[in-house]
Amino acid sequence: MRRDLTPADLGDLLEQPLLATLATRRIDDSILLSPVWHEWSDGGFIIAVEAGDGKLRHIKRDPRVTIIVAEPEPPYRGLEIRGVAGIEPLPYGTTIRRIGRRYIGPAADAFWAEDDDTGLVVRIAPGALRAWDFADDYPPG
Repeated sequence: MRRDLTPADLGDLLEQPLLATLATRRIDDSILLSPVWHEWSDGGFIIAVEAGDGKLRHIKRDPRVTIIVAEPEPPYRGLEIRGVAGIEPLPYGTTIRRIGRRYIGPAADAFWAEDDDTGLVVRIAPGALRAWDFADDYPPG
């Protein structure tokens, strides 16, 4: 396994429509793992979360989170960030539509209006970053 990689070393991994897993802390300090759509932007993850979602309550109470994205086939590239989540002053509707297009294509526009304000945009800035792949463990091609 190759370790101590940077996001740039992972090629197009962060452009792929892979689900990320977001870990937030519940009030009893147990962990909630949630699959999330994401966007990699300016060295951090952007996610759009509907208002009232438990993830938002957790983040507002304790902004320490972990998010991981990894591909399910060789060379099994992956990235984990442990950091602090913050609410961004970005429009929810525009953001969820843009992110949604990565996952479901143009149909995302039918689900969310540009002026949709039913959620918030969260940015996860890295505190600790861990990236890896198994490129050296598999034959080329």
